[in-house]
Amino acid sequence: MTALRPLLLAGTLALAGCSLAPKTVLPAPPVPQSWPVGDAYLLQSEAALPILSYRSVFTDPRLQALAEQALANNRDLRVAYANVATARAQARVSRAGQFPEIGISAGAGYADSGSNSAGNGGGGDFSLRGGITAFELDLFGRLANAAEADRNSALATEAASRTVRIALISDLAQAWATYGADRDLLAIAQDTATNARENVRLTKARLDGGVAPRTDLRQAEQILATAEDAIAAQTSAIAQDENLIRLLVGGDVDRALLPAGLAEVTPAIVSLPAGVSSQILLRRPDVIEAEYRLRAANADIGVARARLFPTISLTGLLGFASDALGSLFDSGSFGWSAGGDAAATIFDAGGRRAGVAVTEAQRDAALAGYEGAIQTAFREVADALAVQGTISERVRAAAANTEAAADTARLTDARYKGGVDSFLASLDAQRSLYTARRSEITTQLLLVNTRIALFRALGGDSGSGNSTP
Repeated sequence: MTALRPLLLAGTLALAGCSLAPKTVLPAPPVPQSWPVGDAYLLQSEAALPILSYRSVFTDPRLQALAEQALANNRDLRVAYANVATARAQARVSRAGQFPEIGISAGAGYADSGSNSAGNGGGGDFSLRGGITAFELDLFGRLANAAEADRNSALATEAASRTVRIALISDLAQAWATYGADRDLLAIAQDTATNARENVRLTKARLDGGVAPRTDLRQAEQILATAEDAIAAQTSAIAQDENLIRLLVGGDVDRALLPAGLAEVTPAIVSLPAGVSSQILLRRPDVIEAEYRLRAANADIGVARARLFPTISLTGLLGFASDALGSLFDSGSFGWSAGGDAAATIFDAGGRRAGVAVTEAQRDAALAGYEGAIQTAFREVADALAVQGTISERVRAAAANTEAAADTARLTDARYKGGVDSFLASLDAQRSLYTARRSEITTQLLLVNTRIALFRALGGDSGSGNSTP
């Protein structure tokens, strides 16, 4: 029997190292190896895209200062960091379950038999015990797979926090750009209102002189009222933009950090290279999160399979006991004990096997979610590239339209004052100019937002999300 003990011990250790979890095999990315190329896309060199930092994309020091403030104070990001801390702690809890639990206890007692009894009338006893209070032999990898599942869940949660970080920076840049666009739209409305007031004054004078009909005055007043309504609407929009930036930043905002118009925004948000392999999507935080969710689901299968087998636990105790404190540590006071128990379920109506089926179905769902995350990421990048491929032409056309509308308005107004054209023609030209100027601002804002969308879609700044406070 003594000769068999080493063999039994070696067998136990070998079983403790086995795992019933299936090997995680990541599928090939279910997207093409390159971005779509066509009339709506710009064909560029297939150079590898560097790791993106928001400072390399959003170059204005004012926007960078707001981003730093947001990363320090935004409440949604604080919640994400707290979730990461929770997941990491839970992973440590699961890891601790793989090791023996060691405890210690001490006791003391005293009994008084009364003065009339024989003997000295009383006595005390003392004890000190310590040892392994609980330890489960992880023969089938249940504890190891549970720890692995929680570790992967923690990594997935950390990747999710980086997604929050990217979204925060992107939303802040978009709000900053929208503020600049709304400042431009307010200036357009104010210019239109100024011209409309002058037209109302001149038309009223012509009406008083019997040269113009009352309809001309009413039409001029309509243009003025429309411009004044636009001024009020844009003033509200600017205030709402400030409120959004304040929310994203997590505190008060210095107005000196806000742009005066899109002329300050467009060069501050640089364009990104587009010709890169779609494999870069594997670096996106949401794709990384989906991968770790898949790995965690795979480990859960091992946990469920291990529950099909018996559970074996060991305990051991070392201690001292004495009826006198002074002789507590004498050799004769030392004692020890060891024991173990095994438990196995005989019948559970297929519950544990159903548990395995549940985890396998969850693994299949996680696999589909992983592939879906990659496909969604590919679509978002491809959509941004589709806009980027044609946006410069749209900006050029919008600028040309504004220039032509301004010249038309100037010539039509001169012809009206010269008695050649009607006042209605002059008003139509003014409306066209107003619409063209607003459309140009909208197109320029689309250019900026496309650059921000591409930064977000490519997982920009995802490597900087580990600096939790």
